[in-house]
Amino acid sequence: MLTVAVTGATGAQGGATARALLTAGHRVRALTRRTDSPAADALRALGADVRHADFDDPASLDAALAGADSLFAVTTPFGTGIATETRQGKALVDAAAAARLGHVVFTSAAHADRGTGVPHYESKHAIEQHLRAAGVPWTVIAPAAFMDNYAGGWTLDGLRDGTFAWPMPTDQPLTLIPAADIGAFAALVLQRRDEFAGRRIDIASDELTPAGIADALAAALGRPVAHREVPLDYVRSRSEDLAAMFDYFAAAGLDVDVAGLRRDYPEVGWHTFADWAAAQDWPALLS
Repeated sequence: MLTVAVTGATGAQGGATARALLTAGHRVRALTRRTDSPAADALRALGADVRHADFDDPASLDAALAGADSLFAVTTPFGTGIATETRQGKALVDAAAAARLGHVVFTSAAHADRGTGVPHYESKHAIEQHLRAAGVPWTVIAPAAFMDNYAGGWTLDGLRDGTFAWPMPTDQPLTLIPAADIGAFAALVLQRRDEFAGRRIDIASDELTPAGIADALAAALGRPVAHREVPLDYVRSRSEDLAAMFDYFAAAGLDVDVAGLRRDYPEVGWHTFADWAAAQDWPALLS
């Protein structure tokens, strides 16, 4: 039985990882800045040890990591900025090294090591490089585009009008993964440290074009949905970072070996986009 500290435990990736580890019988320290949130209460109910931790408070990180076997590390630039994400990620890695943890699993982004020029990929790559040099056993898992993002924002706005509004060409393939599969794969990696230490792995569970995504959403909703390409200038007017990401998706693509992952790690229980879409409560989301 492992004792795993999980950052971002009240978020999508950290929460999925915490639940997968608890289901497998491991001890989970769910690290969060808000120990009184509903998400924290839900993790407590599942048996997690919820602890306060703040990336900008080294003492809180030291206390949260003391005596743990491993760490699942997730960072985000959204709401803070890439400079803050990089600083906080490096501080987390340094705390893990100081605690002499046996394994750090950092969740980055698919292709973040390829010089994409996407700001929030570059910040994750800087953290990856810091982790490699920290002297602690490490693994980087790098998810493709999140299926969960299609249950909010632009997607919901468009679906109310029968369109899937997305800033990519209709026939451009995109690899996708839900948070549940990221958590399941992270738990697998944490439980098989010797197999995965020192490796960086891009992960995805399906690949679809925007036209295919629209078809899957139509099947889940039970009514027609057509893809409409959102102009990149519209995205750029709201976020240069996201515009750079979609520009990369359209120009270079986001290829990940989906078939190989499904073959080599069937225990993850990879979900297709259709699986994910069918499981969503669309009437509530669209109300």
